[in-house]
Amino acid sequence: MSERMFRERMRAGADTGSGAGRTASAAPAVKLGAAVIRQRRPLGDSSAGPPVTRVAYALAGIVAAMLLLAIGASAGLHLLPAIIAAGGMAGAFLLLSGREEASGKWVVGAGGTAQDAARHGIEPAALATIHDAMGDLAIVRDPDGRIMQANGAFHELCGCADARGLTCAELGLRFEPKPGPDRYFVHIYTPAGTRLYDWHDVHVRDPARGRLMRHSIARDVTEEMLAASRREEARRRAEEASRAKSRLLATVSHEIRTPLSGILGMSRLLAETRLSEEQKNYLAGMQQSGHTLVQLVEDLIDFSSLAAGRFQLRPSQEDLRQTVENVVEMLSPRAHEKNIEIGATVAIEVPERMLFDAARLRQVLFNVVGNAVKFTEKGGVFVSVDIENGSVRIRIDDSGPGMSADELARVFEEFEQAGDDAQRAKGTGLGLAISRRIMEAFGGSLTATSMSGKGSRFEIRFPLAGAGLSTVPVRRGILAGAQVLVMAPEGPSSAALAATIQTLGGTCHRASTLAIAERIVAGALGNRLPLTDVIVDHRHAAQFRELLAREPAIAGLRLRRTYLISPEERASHPVSRLGGYEAWLIRPLRERSLVEVLLGRLRGMEKRDAINDNRPVLREEPASAVATADIRAILLAEDDPVNALVLRSVLSRTGRAVDHVGDFKTLEAALRSAGSAPPLIVTDLNMPGGDGLDVLRRLREAEAAGGRRRVPVLVLTADARGDLDERLRAAGADAVLAKPADPQRLLAEVTRLMDPVTN
Repeated sequence: MSERMFRERMRAGADTGSGAGRTASAAPAVKLGAAVIRQRRPLGDSSAGPPVTRVAYALAGIVAAMLLLAIGASAGLHLLPAIIAAGGMAGAFLLLSGREEASGKWVVGAGGTAQDAARHGIEPAALATIHDAMGDLAIVRDPDGRIMQANGAFHELCGCADARGLTCAELGLRFEPKPGPDRYFVHIYTPAGTRLYDWHDVHVRDPARGRLMRHSIARDVTEEMLAASRREEARRRAEEASRAKSRLLATVSHEIRTPLSGILGMSRLLAETRLSEEQKNYLAGMQQSGHTLVQLVEDLIDFSSLAAGRFQLRPSQEDLRQTVENVVEMLSPRAHEKNIEIGATVAIEVPERMLFDAARLRQVLFNVVGNAVKFTEKGGVFVSVDIENGSVRIRIDDSGPGMSADELARVFEEFEQAGDDAQRAKGTGLGLAISRRIMEAFGGSLTATSMSGKGSRFEIRFPLAGAGLSTVPVRRGILAGAQVLVMAPEGPSSAALAATIQTLGGTCHRASTLAIAERIVAGALGNRLPLTDVIVDHRHAAQFRELLAREPAIAGLRLRRTYLISPEERASHPVSRLGGYEAWLIRPLRERSLVEVLLGRLRGMEKRDAINDNRPVLREEPASAVATADIRAILLAEDDPVNALVLRSVLSRTGRAVDHVGDFKTLEAALRSAGSAPPLIVTDLNMPGGDGLDVLRRLREAEAAGGRRRVPVLVLTADARGDLDERLRAAGADAVLAKPADPQRLLAEVTRLMDPVTN
């Protein structure tokens, strides 16, 4: 066995105690070897027998040595059997050579004392050489701890010519117990510095005197322990650096989110005032930059959580189609600004409800679809959802420049970005790396295929789980009988529209040119094609007017006419100027809106806001009906004056007054002195005057002790710690929103918490 393997075994024994067991288990073999050796008698003894007998003894010694070596090897005992075998063969050599005197030196592992070995005339030079060559220490001590014998390595290390009669303590050896019996770390002071030895004791009875002698073997582990110490120190420093990074990230994210909340909140309020077109453009750019910074902070937080293994999914029953449509709608202004299209369709087999983390999937879609929009200059982006082999499959196809093999290989790596310098300057290169790891947490995958000049396809997959019990989707056949002519340019928008109509049981005839539209209409006029609807993209409005002029008989078909328009074109196309249309749709369209229009249930444009920052802006909300029945004010606790102004403005839209306090002490004093409890408390988590979690606990304890009504508490926080939501709810919070809070969501939570039916 090599020295390295021996060191590894000794280290393993230091942890499990197996080394002591190994030494102890070798004791029978040691005694057996000694017994064979003791069969030898002095050559002058009459009982020694003739030379033939001596040869027989020699052969027996050799056979016994080989047998012991085989037994030791099968039991994993390499060193001691080798020593025993060497002793047996040495004894056999002495018998054959006729030597009668021994050197009197001690032999480690000979099954007896040095005196016993000397009495039987054993030559241990080979064994001493083994230990000295290996640098191991080998000594024998009596019951009083006095050294009886020691090898050369021990004498050399201790700087002592003869250690017999001394104790280890007198030689300066310091013993440190290890797990397991008779095992120690021994510190030995030398002129070159302190050395550390892995020390093993074995108690062996001296056959001549009947005393227990302590046989010890030790190996130098100084370098191994120093290396282990350095590794432990490096690990400790890495953990401390990780904790420091987490603290820094939490602090920085909190400090950034707080002013961002004020900036975005004030920009929303400003957007509701009368602004010129130029001012609106400036404001939209400011909002876009603010939300980009928010996304950067969230990406960094997610990246840190994933790296630290603290990332958690929170699945719930959600509508996948609505999640996809929301993302596509949010990204549509970006696409329309670049004069490209974006659309989505969901296959009929996709369940109405399924179990997944909607927020995280929305984040992945926003990253992947947003990247497709970012790199596409012509054509557009098409999102399709279906079920394949028991998994949800979401494909994002774009008509962008595609990627080379090298770019494709690096696209999911951290801080890697494709595109030109201007495109790389618009991100951190973390979005796709985070998205892939999120999908892996889903139990799914995120992959990409692409060719230079041919566009790219990203494919998201995750297991279909928690779907509704109904195996027949309610959407199936809902548009059966609908025959729709769609006049629109070729692209993802018209492709998504046609696919959705056909998915729901209808028939769609796409006409990207006037000539194609004329052929389709001719079939309808000849009773070969029963058209029921015509949807006209605003970009083909002139072609439709030309078609009506060429074929006046179209009026007799009584087709329901629907106008398809982008949000950006809405302001320049007022209803009064577009007569003749019975309904309106905004692209990218929602499936629900399309169904309502084609079934004749919806007249007029679907009301949806779309601004450059891809987030719904706060509009005038009617006062809540509860305002007439209850005049108690909402209690707002916020120390930042800008955020307080924004929140006061938002909360006042519920029809209630808002009382504002700026720290936790004032908040608790207001609750104690108030004649009646407020209908709702909206509070920041981090304010002067106390700890938010402790304040929540005291509030709930006081309510329970006094038998008072439970006041709903909504906590706003810029803290990014992953477990904070659970800790706040455990302390008594009814809802938790991250800053900057979306006004629509904030109002929805406020309404829910103050609803007397809910509470």
